[in-house]
Amino acid sequence: MLTNWIKIALINYKKNWLSTFINLFGLTIGLTGFMLILMHWNDEESYEKWNPKKESIYFFQSYSKKNKSYGNNISIPMAKRAKEVVPGVQDYVLLSGSGIGLKMIAKNKTFYQQEGMEVSENFFNFFPFKLVAGSYKDALKSENSIALSTTAANNLFGRTNVAGESIKFDNKNYIVTAVYELPEGNSQIKPEFLFNPVRQMKDNENSWGNFSYGCFFMLKKGTDPLTVQHKFIKDIFEYRAALDGKSSGLSVKQYMDLYGPTDSLLTPLDRLKLHAEASWFGNPDFKTLLILFTLSVLIVVLSAINFINLKTAQASQRAKEIGVRKAIGSTKSNLILQFLLETFVICIASYLLSLALTELLLPSLNKFYDKDIKMNDWHIYAYSLGMVTLVTIISGLIPAIYLSNFKAIETLKGNFARSKHGVWLRNGILTLQLVISSFFIIGGLIVHQQVKYMMNKDLGYSGRQILMINFGENSDKPWLKYERLRTEMKKIQGVSDVSYGEAVPGVGRYGSSNMDFMGKSIQAQHGSMDYNYLKFINVKLKKGRWLDPNLSSDTINNIMVNEAFIRKFGWNEEDAFKNEIQPGFDDKKYKIVGIVKDFNVRSLKTEIEPVVFFHYMQTKWKRFNVYNIQLKIEPNDIDGTVKRLKTYWQSNVEPGYPFDYYFLDQKFAKTFEMYQKQQTLFTILNAMVLMVALLGLFALSSLMIEQKLKDVAIRKTLGASDHTLVFGLTRQFLWIATIAVLISIPICYFLMNEWLKDFAYRIDMPVWPFILSFLVLLGLTFAVVSIKAYKATKVDLIKYLKYE
Repeated sequence: MLTNWIKIALINYKKNWLSTFINLFGLTIGLTGFMLILMHWNDEESYEKWNPKKESIYFFQSYSKKNKSYGNNISIPMAKRAKEVVPGVQDYVLLSGSGIGLKMIAKNKTFYQQEGMEVSENFFNFFPFKLVAGSYKDALKSENSIALSTTAANNLFGRTNVAGESIKFDNKNYIVTAVYELPEGNSQIKPEFLFNPVRQMKDNENSWGNFSYGCFFMLKKGTDPLTVQHKFIKDIFEYRAALDGKSSGLSVKQYMDLYGPTDSLLTPLDRLKLHAEASWFGNPDFKTLLILFTLSVLIVVLSAINFINLKTAQASQRAKEIGVRKAIGSTKSNLILQFLLETFVICIASYLLSLALTELLLPSLNKFYDKDIKMNDWHIYAYSLGMVTLVTIISGLIPAIYLSNFKAIETLKGNFARSKHGVWLRNGILTLQLVISSFFIIGGLIVHQQVKYMMNKDLGYSGRQILMINFGENSDKPWLKYERLRTEMKKIQGVSDVSYGEAVPGVGRYGSSNMDFMGKSIQAQHGSMDYNYLKFINVKLKKGRWLDPNLSSDTINNIMVNEAFIRKFGWNEEDAFKNEIQPGFDDKKYKIVGIVKDFNVRSLKTEIEPVVFFHYMQTKWKRFNVYNIQLKIEPNDIDGTVKRLKTYWQSNVEPGYPFDYYFLDQKFAKTFEMYQKQQTLFTILNAMVLMVALLGLFALSSLMIEQKLKDVAIRKTLGASDHTLVFGLTRQFLWIATIAVLISIPICYFLMNEWLKDFAYRIDMPVWPFILSFLVLLGLTFAVVSIKAYKATKVDLIKYLKYE
């Protein structure tokens, strides 16, 4: 029996070769997209799985009700008090810095080692890397202790048994206390060296408002993290508000609402990469991944729809076969199993083809996401095989039940061809398919328009031909280093101007503090700079004047602000010049002398924040934070100038350190990369969806038009023109396409509007993508169906009318 079923299946595959090809092609494409996105998701979820303590480690995030945002940091006294008073908190570890690069001097070698971290002493209690040499006991307790990875040890000493050896950097000597091997599994926490900034942490152990540290908490077994989160509000945040609010005359609630934080969130270590609201190691992007996965599933659904439609459309060809089989005693269950087998064979063939195609496309996926994913995880095969089984059941069972319900007498009499049985099912499923296609067209156009808007928006400054060099080597007096280089590097051929700015567009490095005026307070970003910086990057002055080094007040307590600063306080421009503000970074009051037009410092996804601009020497501590020098390069020989700068830097400024530079416009452009990738993926998925949908439409229309060839022959004999016949055959499909677009419009509007809400600077929802989608889908439907319809008008009349 099974042999006969397979023979019948093969005969039908060959007879309906176009439908077979479209089903194979559609399912292969759909399953390939599904597996690739699934592999990417699986890889993202695999981070930190290596850690045996992952179930008890949680990353701390604070929430500010005022700013409606999460922060990835904490202050030392908050973490310390949590361990002391919050039940369930066993321990904590602090992160002070990551991605650190230092020129290290060993006994016989000097090497610039990157990817270092500053951590508190109990780091190895949380992240038990494999110990190679030395001991973890007190490994990071003293200020002159350092732990190295095996890679760093080999880079500096050429071996790994280096516990007790000495290393020098930043004019200090460090002793290697431990050598560890980094885990092979995916992890965001892979430091090549670790040291403890003991003095810095001691200085900040009573600074409740210094949110400069990332923090992991270890909870005791059986502790509910939600209970700990609630305890944080009462025992930590309100306690801090009571301490600081007393001196400022504010109640606990007023202080928390004004300065925050107002709530907390604990994210398990192994969910940090994807599911945290804010992370020390980069912004999680689970929403985008979920969208991509949903779209890949929709492509598989489209393929299943093709299968159902084509099977039900071929019903008339199988009607007599079913009638005969029922007449000789075949049961309904046998017929269902037979049709399920036919579907299963196609699905398994598609699955095998998709495995091969996934293997071919995997290097491109790895390059796109900068990963090294391999097809060696059984979860991928299990989930994709599960999807194949689901597709087999859904796309096989519906046609199987539909076909097995034919009445033997009617089909043997030949009456089935004139029946309208199944038309509603076919049209409904085709409408769903075109709704999905319309959504992809509209969504793709809106994504493209938003990315184009971001790329073309006036940023409020010009970063063209401005090269920024970061200081790599630590200096006791970095401002003197900058001032010396400002004079010397201006003499280099091709350099037209030099400046310094803290708030550099696209860099993401900034400080902020409260700005107070008569009981009202706002948070403003610091913009310490050289006097010429705002003019240097072509920011426009809106009102007032620039800072002037020749005016003594401009070197003491005069500042400039942006438009967002004025808006946040609710002032008009004239009021701004009359008011004096009290910044959190200084004891004296400051006077505003100029207002500049807003310009984007971070990215177009976030709203422009208030910024206060002042000279780096106006405060005692900002001068110590000077970290770069920026040079405007003449356009006629950019490559030659960069080479001269590199030679000068590595010979005279920081020998042994890398020449860490970039152009400001290129750096800011990197903030668009994620959205450009989303646009690329949406375009690829859009093309896949349309290809699968249109091929299915072509096959379905071919089958349905073939069933109407006798009607066409009769109408042509009675004098109908080719134009009338083509329109008559395509009209049904055009109506279905129109209904599909109308259904998709409200769905698209809602979903794309939700996507656009993530952007502070976004397009208004355009009308033209909806109109264009309607015209494109209608045009493509007509083009695909009319090909077969036109061929039908050339039908051989004698062939179809000789028995009439």
